[in-house]
Amino acid sequence: MQHAVGSPLPPPHQPGQVPHAGWASAAHQPGPHAGVPQGPAPVPPPGFPAPTGAVPPTSPQPPASQPAAPPAPDTTGHVPLPPGGPVGVPTAPPAPAAVPDPAATTMAVLLIGPAGAGKTSVAKYWADHRRVPTAHISLDDVREWVRSGFADPQSGWNDNSEAQYRLARRTCGFAARNFLANGISCILDDAVFPDRPVVGLGGWKRHVGPGLLPVVILPGLDIVLERNAERTGNRRLTDEEVARIHGRMAGWYGSGLPIIDNSQLDIPSTARVLDEVLARAIASPPSW
Repeated sequence: MQHAVGSPLPPPHQPGQVPHAGWASAAHQPGPHAGVPQGPAPVPPPGFPAPTGAVPPTSPQPPASQPAAPPAPDTTGHVPLPPGGPVGVPTAPPAPAAVPDPAATTMAVLLIGPAGAGKTSVAKYWADHRRVPTAHISLDDVREWVRSGFADPQSGWNDNSEAQYRLARRTCGFAARNFLANGISCILDDAVFPDRPVVGLGGWKRHVGPGLLPVVILPGLDIVLERNAERTGNRRLTDEEVARIHGRMAGWYGSGLPIIDNSQLDIPSTARVLDEVLARAIASPPSW
């Protein structure tokens, strides 16, 4: 009897006997082949026992524990932004001149005045012509961020309108502190009444800081009425309301705050007088 064409089958392996010398042990146990690169041992599928004598693959050891990285600072992109804090009293840069130059000093200014006094126009011009970065923050602009549900004071002063004014002041103060913390001066404008210090000047001091420099712009009543007549929308008030506000602003006389009567001054001239007033305020900060 002959085998089929092909390689002869290996002789049976009897117990107690070693494989026949003519047959490679590789025929019975898989192993490395000469010249063939070896990979990792195969892992049996789940539910099947590992073959006898097989070494289970070792899992990689976890790296040594590393100290936790510090939390990343508040950043925009890759530029760190210092947090805003209470604004301190500004100090003039060292200069040979006896009078400090407010145009080169980082500061926070509060421009006070009645409706039609020219606060916003003067504040914008002053901010545009400084030698250091300066922001203009208008309370009326921030208050009008509220679109639906806007409480217009012309419709009557109530808890709703007062709450929106307070919220706008606090928002402006938060913005001013952040600008100052990042080296940008601020000028804010608001119709602050001297007979309401808690929600007026005192509120601004709490929101911005003790370094806030208040200046009052108070032209004559005829000038205020004329400028108010040129306004449109909810910025324009009735003549009676303008006269009432102007009368209450007269309480700033004798308060110790600097007052600028810009009845006969244009905007650039008023801005120059404002610089002179601020130079004196930096040299001798007012107590308010």
